[in-house]
Amino acid sequence: MFPRQIQNFIDIFSKLPSIGPRMATRLAFYLAELDKNTLNKFISALSGIIDLGVCTHCFGITESKKTLCEICESKTRDKKTIAIVEKQTDVFTIEKAGGYNGIYLILGELKHDGTLEPEQRKKLELLKKRIEVEQNGYVTEIIIALGPNTFSDFVASVIKQAFKGMAERITRIGRGIPTGGQIEFADEETLRSSFERRS
Repeated sequence: MFPRQIQNFIDIFSKLPSIGPRMATRLAFYLAELDKNTLNKFISALSGIIDLGVCTHCFGITESKKTLCEICESKTRDKKTIAIVEKQTDVFTIEKAGGYNGIYLILGELKHDGTLEPEQRKKLELLKKRIEVEQNGYVTEIIIALGPNTFSDFVASVIKQAFKGMAERITRIGRGIPTGGQIEFADEETLRSSFERRS
């Protein structure tokens, strides 16, 4: 029905979050109708993503050939305050809201049954080892900055148990974000308030 190149685009892009086959089809035809110069800018932006890396500390995105992201590399960040978040976009949202000067650990998307993937457990273990080696086994605060929903509640209890005795306090962000909401979609004031009212 569609040219092979269009169908290939639809097959690939329909797998992206929030894009299904209908949106992928619209995007494919929109891009196909662009002038070559504009289309090349899209292609260049997309191909540039290949060069990105992953931070060895927080598991966030880094520029090519860098082992640490800008936040983990910074000498002004409080390394004894660690916020555990679900997604990279959560970090950007928290940073934009302001008021937080610690570092992060990005767990990865949570399963809705509340269980942690082996890769997520490995990230938590690596964080524990880093606290033991770099902070003498003890930090000021671990903030569990996961969205307010049932499966996050279960993961939060697992994290609290895993880091028991390794932090002066282990807190959870306040409930300013509605139950079932996501951090990346929270407005800055609500998110800042959630951090201030953590308990």
